[in-house]
Amino acid sequence: MGKHNLEVQGYCDSAFKAVKETFQENFDSRSEIGAGVCVYKENEKVVDLWGGHRDEERIQTWTEDTITLMNSVAKSICALAVHVLVDRGLVDLDAPVATYWPEFGQSGKDNILVRHVQGHQCGAVFSDTAKPGDWFDYSAQCSAIARQEPAWPPETKGGYNTINIGFILGEIVRHVTGKTIGTFIREEISEPLGAEYNIGLTTKELDLVAPMHLNPENNFWAECAREGSNLNRAHSGRPDYPNLLNCIEIRKGELPPFGGHGNARGVARIYAMLANDGELDGIRLLKPDTVKHLSKLQWKGICEMTHWPLRMGLGFEQNSPPYIPMGSNLSAFGKLGSGGALGFCDRERKLAFSYCTNFQCEGAGVGIRCRSLVEAAAGVAPTWDVPD
Repeated sequence: MGKHNLEVQGYCDSAFKAVKETFQENFDSRSEIGAGVCVYKENEKVVDLWGGHRDEERIQTWTEDTITLMNSVAKSICALAVHVLVDRGLVDLDAPVATYWPEFGQSGKDNILVRHVQGHQCGAVFSDTAKPGDWFDYSAQCSAIARQEPAWPPETKGGYNTINIGFILGEIVRHVTGKTIGTFIREEISEPLGAEYNIGLTTKELDLVAPMHLNPENNFWAECAREGSNLNRAHSGRPDYPNLLNCIEIRKGELPPFGGHGNARGVARIYAMLANDGELDGIRLLKPDTVKHLSKLQWKGICEMTHWPLRMGLGFEQNSPPYIPMGSNLSAFGKLGSGGALGFCDRERKLAFSYCTNFQCEGAGVGIRCRSLVEAAAGVAPTWDVPD
């Protein structure tokens, strides 16, 4: 795809002009269809850009309030919901998950702690008895997870929990608060912060959605479809839909592992709160000590599920180049969405970043469009020693 004579919209502080130039370049020469990028620095929004189109034919304009599927960014927002409950004294990270969801304790999972789930070390990564379509039958998927034996003892391996983590965290929230995780996120995180990000959309929000356009060069989804792969096994409950990522069930329903819709502005605002030790514009969601704790590295190495080099905190990926770069500070933390979306913060620099797109990235990780924006906003990610 060549240049489409498109000019990006929004605001960019002159100190971050490289971000605007890179964002424009994504449309000019990197096949961007529609996207947004937002950066906070010292609690101030210094970049808020959007542009392009909702459709591949480039007829429907991507506007300021457009939202799109941001895939597994949802996992970090679900993790944040549980950290809010921890902060309020309603959940203990060192308590067994079965304390809050008793059915989970069967089949050898009684010693799995909330901390193990948040840190992607619990081993409860498969749901072999789930039938195709159970992702959209919340209780059926949860029952399959509860019946399943863990793939490894907790804390002995690190493996990206691609599906089950959303349902496990959702059940903790539901049992503790009586609310679904989508309702809790809307009422306790997104609405207080004024952040455009939700799991389960209203009728009004449905009109704002830009559909996701698939990229045949996206390696993550190809690996999920590959027979015999760990990711494929983890997707046993996947519905057999030809256009899964754009179906109404994902938009209206609550699919906590990756069904969150929003935009860069909304996700950057959530991460700006974390960058500022749990508070933004007078709204405090977490105590500083809670943020400090959740941002600590839990493990690093080759992920058991994706086989990528990964650094993991408590519900948040830590800066994990080359696949998940988050700037020059290795302590930055956030979450990749498999289509190339990203949200992260650097607490030391009080910087928050998010990018969303409706055209899946190429390869594995964030892809060239997102990586280029991260480097323009937060610097080049350093190398790190990957343990065997």
